[in-house]
Amino acid sequence: MAVEHVAAQVGRADLQVFDAQYGGLLDTSASVLVVTSAGTFDVRLVQASPRWRVTEVHPSTPGAAAPSLTTAATALLAESRVTLPPAAQEDVRSGQVHDTVLNVLLALAKEHDLTVSVVRSGHPIDVFGTTRPSDHPRGRAVDVWRIDGHAVVDPATPPALVDNLMRRAAALGSYNVGGPRQLSGSQFFSDRTHHDHVHMGFTT
Repeated sequence: MAVEHVAAQVGRADLQVFDAQYGGLLDTSASVLVVTSAGTFDVRLVQASPRWRVTEVHPSTPGAAAPSLTTAATALLAESRVTLPPAAQEDVRSGQVHDTVLNVLLALAKEHDLTVSVVRSGHPIDVFGTTRPSDHPRGRAVDVWRIDGHAVVDPATPPALVDNLMRRAAALGSYNVGGPRQLSGSQFFSDRTHHDHVHMGFTT
């Protein structure tokens, strides 16, 4: 439903939808992040009969490109082993993503091909269902939905592939690593929202 709503709103025959992941999931409400060639859209839904109903759509607003980029930003934009959707590319070009995030992606790219869904824009401002600010809008987090060509949500994806990426992210400095399984350690968490991607959050 969220993807159909975005496609109708954008109204472009050439629209490509790369991914749709949860930005938040509660019993009666949800945020679905629809990642497309025209940007990333935070689609809000509430439970209704016979289908959930779309109540709001928040498009990504990456901001203008920065006059100059850090070495890490330039390197990430040129890194063939990290696929960034359009909104995420513009996030990096805006200069509003912390180098900590960029350097961890570059380090992980030495070991894996990664497909990113969301970096900064297009994500809820607060952790869904709370008043706690999310690390994403502050440029301190990234979500990865595919590893070495395997979607995190795909039951056929080897669990060790996802779990090892989560552990590597923590070893590289992420204080808040979310995914489909609860791993041992204070850095890790799992919930219904994160069954379809790996979240990596950073303090700076």
